[in-house]
Amino acid sequence: MHELSIATAIIERAGELARADGTDTVLEVTVRVGELAGVVPDALDFAFEVARDGTALAAARLVVEQVPARAWCDPCAAEFAVGIPPFFWCPRCDRPSTELRSGRELEITGIEPALA
Repeated sequence: MHELSIATAIIERAGELARADGTDTVLEVTVRVGELAGVVPDALDFAFEVARDGTALAAARLVVEQVPARAWCDPCAAEFAVGIPPFFWCPRCDRPSTELRSGRELEITGIEPALA
């Protein structure tokens, strides 16, 4: 379950961000997870709960914002949903797309530190 290593990395980075803001305690961490990132949101949430024990994020809540996979078709200037399994074929002009616009994200977008 690679979500545990991802959750551990999120906890470490969120702790660093909180310390940079002058606090040691985090109440909430928001992450964006793309549909094609290979991360199961429920498994990440469970792994986060396990990994946070004994850290500055022991009481923190994980908020996962899911990002749909979207591709761009240059010939017809259309953006379309990729879906799973990923199909990069434009439904509008029936041509393959080579540009993925979203769906691989895995990033911390915010933390809510506890007030000192």
